Amino acid sequence: MSKEKKSGFGKFLVGLGVGAGLGVLFAPKKGSETRADLKKKLDELVKKIKEIDPGEVKYNIEAKIKEIKKELADLDKEKVAAVAKKKAKEIKKKTEELVEMAKDKCTPAIQKVTEEVKEKTASVLQDIVDKLEEGKDN
Repeated sequence: MSKEKKSGFGKFLVGLGVGAGLGVLFAPKKGSETRADLKKKLDELVKKIKEIDPGEVKYNIEAKIKEIKKELADLDKEKVAAVAKKKAKEIKKKTEELVEMAKDKCTPAIQKVTEEVKEKTASVLQDIVDKLEEGKDN
């Protein structure tokens, strides 16, 4: 870790200790009890600081960065467009099934509305795919 990162982490821990200390000081106890509690909390803080493994912290941060980079790489425009096209086909199929159900079991008014839903859905899905295709070329 660089000295900047260490000093930043150290400032965090000092702030944590000060916060704990203020909490203990403002508690409704006698001064001697409060000071004893504060000393105990500070001792706990020092113990926890000594338990921190900088190598493990560094490893965990680097691993998380790698995960994020991988996810970003997976989100390239071509893959997004392919997934969107697949989902669009699935949604289109479901709207067609809805229309068929309406034809079989519903009134003409409901059939008309489901047909309109199907058409509007197809239009919206096509707009989405078109926009993704345009973005892929940029």
